[in-house]
Amino acid sequence: MSELPVVLLEERRCADGHILAVATLNSERSLNSLSLEMIDLLLPAMQRWASDERVVAVFLQGAGQKAFCAGGDVRRICVGVRENGIEDPYAQQFFTAEYRLDYLIHTYPKPVIVWGQGIVMGGGTGLMCGASHRVVTENSRLAMPEISIGLYPDVGGSHFLSRLPGRLGLFIGMTGVNLNAADALYAGFADHVLEGERRELVVAELLALAWSADATLHAAQVTGLLDAGERPLLAASALQAHEAVIEERTSGAGLADIYKALTAPVVDDAWLDRTAKTLAKGSPTSAALIHRQWLRGRDMSLADVFREELTLSTQCARHPDFIEGVRALLVDKDNTPRWQPATLDAVTEAWIDGHYVEPWKGEHPLASL
Repeated sequence: MSELPVVLLEERRCADGHILAVATLNSERSLNSLSLEMIDLLLPAMQRWASDERVVAVFLQGAGQKAFCAGGDVRRICVGVRENGIEDPYAQQFFTAEYRLDYLIHTYPKPVIVWGQGIVMGGGTGLMCGASHRVVTENSRLAMPEISIGLYPDVGGSHFLSRLPGRLGLFIGMTGVNLNAADALYAGFADHVLEGERRELVVAELLALAWSADATLHAAQVTGLLDAGERPLLAASALQAHEAVIEERTSGAGLADIYKALTAPVVDDAWLDRTAKTLAKGSPTSAALIHRQWLRGRDMSLADVFREELTLSTQCARHPDFIEGVRALLVDKDNTPRWQPATLDAVTEAWIDGHYVEPWKGEHPLASL
């Protein structure tokens, strides 16, 4: 008996004859981590639904209760480079397809509801942040933890982190801090919060909705339906409680000052001290890339963000820290990455500039965005 596909695609008929498209990332064992195989199923389906007049909205979810999507298939990239060298094509293929999907979700002509239950990290955050209706539940845990694997918050992070109030996006990116549901709402990563057990009920309510003949009103109808649900009790937002100190610790004039402040131990605040330790243990190259992307992203169009991120991500797979970070955390699992360069002082502007050099010849793979 063959296994179920890694993405389940359904077209459920609404009471009034319209179609609600439901897509389920279906790899519970990997916490629904996004693979190229998943993208190759989901992207054409969403393109088809975008032009199908019967389809009123897309509901995107992860199988099971533990995770919506715990990230991208970075382990496969690491293995490919270790086996075949930096010319291995998988990294560019994966990131090109992933960013094309993310861009489509950001610009989708119909409501996209993402049910962000459980773990939402990295590539999962990219899928969620582009959606028109982003739902968290009482057990949601969001993060952009790329500092720990020698990458940077990609999947559009240059766009959405740079547009958060103050220096909040810089803090989230550099420290890889874990966010609960209240944090996600405060930071603008989510729009709605509902009890996790209400997922099937929400789908049933969408199917029962009397969808307007005017498609421009569908987004408001979905908003009204989600807002009508009872909000669960949530743990407080540590992000909001630390707003003032976050601004203070990120207020330095340059990267060196900010890094020094953010890595300073905090004896009387366990939450803040964890963020300091995460950054201190992370890749110095990643810290420099994150700082630069935060500065640059606010002035770039969404399409240009994804084009630049494709260059950066493909180059990261050709530079040592990304492969070393994934090796240490996910492949060999010794948790002792050896970063090159080993300290922020040794990270030069020329070294970071090299990550911005397009590694391909001819037209940019995402020129058509």
